[in-house]
Amino acid sequence: MLSVNTFRLLAVFGVFLLPSVNAAPFQFDQKTYRQDVQTLASDEFEGRGPLSHGEKLTVEYIEQAYKTMGLKPGFGDSYRQAVPMAKITAEQTMQLKIGDLVFKNGTDFTARTEQVLPLVALDKSEVVFVGYGINAPEYQWNDYANVDVKGKTVIILVNDPGFATQDPAIFKGNAMTYYGRWTYKYEEAARQGAKAVFIVHETAPAAYGWNVVENSNTNTKFTLVDKAQNKSHIGVMGWVQHQAAQKIFKAAGLDFDTLKLTAAKAGFKSIPLKLNANLALKNTIELATSYNVAGLLPGTTQADEWLVMHAHWDHLGKTVQDGKTRIYNGAVDNASGVAGVLQLARHFKAQNKAPKRSILFTAFTAEETGLIGAQYFAANPPVPTKQLVSFLNIDGMNVGKGVDYILRYGQGVSELETYLDDAAKAQGRTVKADPRPQNGLMFRSDHFALAQQGVPGLMFMSLGDTDPGYIAHKYHQAADDYDASWNLGGVEQDLALISDIIDKLANNNDWPKWLEESDFKKRRAEDGK
Repeated sequence: MLSVNTFRLLAVFGVFLLPSVNAAPFQFDQKTYRQDVQTLASDEFEGRGPLSHGEKLTVEYIEQAYKTMGLKPGFGDSYRQAVPMAKITAEQTMQLKIGDLVFKNGTDFTARTEQVLPLVALDKSEVVFVGYGINAPEYQWNDYANVDVKGKTVIILVNDPGFATQDPAIFKGNAMTYYGRWTYKYEEAARQGAKAVFIVHETAPAAYGWNVVENSNTNTKFTLVDKAQNKSHIGVMGWVQHQAAQKIFKAAGLDFDTLKLTAAKAGFKSIPLKLNANLALKNTIELATSYNVAGLLPGTTQADEWLVMHAHWDHLGKTVQDGKTRIYNGAVDNASGVAGVLQLARHFKAQNKAPKRSILFTAFTAEETGLIGAQYFAANPPVPTKQLVSFLNIDGMNVGKGVDYILRYGQGVSELETYLDDAAKAQGRTVKADPRPQNGLMFRSDHFALAQQGVPGLMFMSLGDTDPGYIAHKYHQAADDYDASWNLGGVEQDLALISDIIDKLANNNDWPKWLEESDFKKRRAEDGK
């Protein structure tokens, strides 16, 4: 008989697992996994940019994999879901002028738009500092109180006051809320009628360096398009360097770092800087269609109840800088996740007994631009959301050695956390709370779009946790390449854990509930769940 310590050691490295509910124990095919990652992250696939030749190769590769393993089409009679979007490329020679100051694109600021217009211009737009740019009645916080920002340019701090103060009584303290995400800040500024937003970048509250902001915002971007050509969206979606913000406030006779502290206190009042902003954001626009891809393993007795297993297929594509082509292959983010989903799909398709519930294996487009493929899927699911049990999402795997824990993103959010606890325990592992809750990872991947439609989810992510240098040197950079020296022990153990969770959810009658009061819980209640 194995000792407890021996059992735990074997379990951690994926050698031995407790029996699953229905399926045979997960068997990791390292050779196939490496082949999938190496192919998807190869230069031939050009960084898997949406609406590129790289997308064509990527979608064909995933679709063919689903066909080969015998999965049925996930969208009626097709493996593909057409996602209509606009491809917007801003002219990168633009300059931002605030008062007498002139700032260089990429170095000092970035600017883009989701409005489907060839030109978005700031012409003597008044500049207002609105603190964190938050309107949150439940926290008794409104940075827009008693100020009119219609048609104006607002400067906003990144993250939220809880992180700034580290006071658990303010918002959620160190843990970022959705009010801290850049997506929310643009959305709220648009609701307030502003013309432009410039978020002040600082590495600690943003959770990444300026290089990530620059690489993510100075190339082609994508957006869904509404009937009004997205004119309700904020006109200019911008960032400014911390040093640039300091210069702007100094020109206004103010001290940025002092006002930043003031903005983290309740009762902060927005401050007109008495400066004007000027910018000509010129765009080349192409309306085109990208694709989500999905393969379906039909269930038996509860076939109309679907479980979704997912990883986004896209990355940043390629750019030309200083005459040199850079390809952002995204090997860990997220070729590693797509390959993981393909492994899980092959495993469950190979079982002698089909699951009770149906399992949809998905790969969405344009996650990196703002969860675009996921948003489209959430608004246009192949079955009503009331039939979606849960959404499991891989966004970057631990390609190194196995570890004795699994990360949990969010706490007390949904009953799916119990499934994570049980699967980890079966492997002799512990569940470790998100070590960087201030980064707001709960809101930064495709499961969030489904959560907004009431579908509970779990995210599996290892970016920067087991590789301390990943965020600084590889995240959204050209260095995120496949490496034949990867150990993959972490991939093996995590896929085995996810397999256990899928097996249980696919063969029971449980509908995991939201635990905390939220818009997610309210939306789920609308579906009668």
